[in-house]
Amino acid sequence: MSTTRFALRAGGVLAVAGAVALVTAPGAFAHVTANVTTAVQGSYAVITFRVPNEEADAGTVKLQVTFPDSYPIPGASVRPVPGWKSQVDVEPLPAPIKENNLDVKNAVKTVTWTADAGTRINPGEFQEFAVSAGPLPDDTDELQFPAVQTYDNGVVVNWADAPPAAGQKEPEHPSPSIKLQTKANAPGAMDMSAMGATGITDTASSTAVSDNTARWLGGAGLLVGAIGVGVGAGAVLRTRRPAVATPAPASTESTTTEKGGKSE
Repeated sequence: MSTTRFALRAGGVLAVAGAVALVTAPGAFAHVTANVTTAVQGSYAVITFRVPNEEADAGTVKLQVTFPDSYPIPGASVRPVPGWKSQVDVEPLPAPIKENNLDVKNAVKTVTWTADAGTRINPGEFQEFAVSAGPLPDDTDELQFPAVQTYDNGVVVNWADAPPAAGQKEPEHPSPSIKLQTKANAPGAMDMSAMGATGITDTASSTAVSDNTARWLGGAGLLVGAIGVGVGAGAVLRTRRPAVATPAPASTESTTTEKGGKSE
């Protein structure tokens, strides 16, 4: 195989691989997820629920998130989202639960977002709903937030499957969840267990990172890089074409003719 054909085929293969990675990424990671920058036991945290629309011909018009019963969270406040109404339901517990050296008697049961008329999450789009919640429990390192996603065509999706054990396949509809750090592992964290639920900050919400975005950007970068390799290979091949020699002008020997004599 010539160098030219090999280079062109290599560039084509890389470009196709990048395109496949980019196209297949959304389907694999289009789940309702819970994201935090930092969540420390005994403190407040901004939890951002990212909701992608998975229906090709319908839009999402409602999201309801259920807070854990076994690890109650006393308070929550939401960030307003244009075109959506929110409701935080707080209910009394059957019996007080000791958390952060306090007897928790009331806890957040659900947080619900409902779209106004004419508003929805369209196919191919996503929306983020942020909550400032706490104080977070001090006796667990993970919290599950089962969610119910409702579409305007009547389809209801329950994101409530338990997380898989190590080495097992991810379930079809995993429950949104977050990991909690202990205070010992987060020495700079502020203990806010004595404070009430407050509004959330723009900085914390805007810096919440989703693995889906990182994978999207990674796939896009791979595609662009592959295209660049293909273009570069073509440019290199063009510059390596054999040069055509240009004939040098023939040299002439001048002669001197003397008047009335022979040329020498």
